[in-house]
Amino acid sequence: MRTKPHAPARPAAGERPAFGARLTAPLLLGSLLNPLNTTMISTALVAIGHEFGVGAADTAWLVSVLYLASAVSQPVLGKLADGIGPRRVFLGGLVVVAASGLVGALAPGFLWLLLSRLLLGIGTSAAYPAAMAVLRDESRRLGSPTPRTVLGRLSFAGLGSAAIGPTLGGLLVATAGWRGIFAVNIPVALIAFGCALRWIPADGPRAGREKGRAASTLDPLGILLFSSALTCLVVFLLDLAHPQWWLLAPVAVLSAVLTWWQLRHPKPFIDLRMLGRNHALARTYLRHGLSYLVVYCVMYGFTQWLEEARGLSSLHTGLVMLPMSLAALACSLLGARTKGIRAPLSIASVLLVAGSALLFFTSGGTPLAVLLLAGACFGIPQGLMGTGNQAAVQSFAPADAIGSAAGLQRTAQYIGAIAASGLIGLAYGQRADDAGLHLMGAVGAVLALALVALTLTDRALRART
Repeated sequence: MRTKPHAPARPAAGERPAFGARLTAPLLLGSLLNPLNTTMISTALVAIGHEFGVGAADTAWLVSVLYLASAVSQPVLGKLADGIGPRRVFLGGLVVVAASGLVGALAPGFLWLLLSRLLLGIGTSAAYPAAMAVLRDESRRLGSPTPRTVLGRLSFAGLGSAAIGPTLGGLLVATAGWRGIFAVNIPVALIAFGCALRWIPADGPRAGREKGRAASTLDPLGILLFSSALTCLVVFLLDLAHPQWWLLAPVAVLSAVLTWWQLRHPKPFIDLRMLGRNHALARTYLRHGLSYLVVYCVMYGFTQWLEEARGLSSLHTGLVMLPMSLAALACSLLGARTKGIRAPLSIASVLLVAGSALLFFTSGGTPLAVLLLAGACFGIPQGLMGTGNQAAVQSFAPADAIGSAAGLQRTAQYIGAIAASGLIGLAYGQRADDAGLHLMGAVGAVLALALVALTLTDRALRART
């Protein structure tokens, strides 16, 4: 006699449903703010430069300062979420986001915009690690793992918001001016704050008991050394046309001291010993950073060229980038359903070569259809790489260190984006032109070819296919 399968247990009266929409909605809303703001500003850089009389090399700082803040803040706030409670960290981050939007919307000068982006990088970095900690606590409460569908939605929120950023940014600049890029964060942060305050459960007593211990595991010296070395490197990269070679000396010294300290500290900011043992994970970080270096050259460099060299408006530039956004969205969903890792990453790498080659031969008279095709050649890899490298991290990282491993993946992505900002500044100088676009296309093609070789020769990826 066949028996009917048991229906899922319904929550008791007054008890919240497991991983329900109310719990996940604020997490998804907060988690999209960082990737959205990393790409949304791309269509506003030219307008900001004209407003304050600065060139592409200066506006590149608006990109880099957010990545610099995010690269340091993500792992720090992740540790704080574990120590003092994820709800507190999540809500605190949203307050900082709202403040950054207000500063940017009312900014009287360019330095105020830099401050706004710095605050934005810190505030938005709280959402993703805090969201993962909230889901972990919910899993412990229920005694069951977080459903893959919930994790998939969280991943899609990041990938999707980054993909639609240029198009949304173009619409905001066209309708509300470049200040709308900053102001839009205020209502989104306030809505997410209200939802989180009402629907995310209060942090348990465990968080309160561990406040003192959390401070001792943050490794403040490691954070200071890492941020100082990265800041010096960023300053060097953003003026490659007139390189300040002396900056490489403090980068080398700070990196050496950081390495020495991380190997001594029992709870290091960056676990170098784990990376030294886990070559597959280290190669994943390298692959992820190189991938986003090429992608972000297009995300910011191509959009500036479309406006300054091609003469398109911010709205039309956003529409030209729409195929890239749609391709990234579609392929992020496709990549999440793919079981293998090596094949999607290989396809993405080859398409980056093709897209970079198209940019090398692009000029002011290139047909619009070719420009749309070039955007799609970068959108498809963006979706495949995001999910593919995320799967690689989950596969290769130690089970008890998946949170810090995911944070380091984001850090690798931010470093790639910072390097892209430096390349854009070198290629364009004060104004985007065909020669600068061709330089970025050539460098992108070389890096993409290296990425193809790195992917195809990685034996660890073959074992996971």
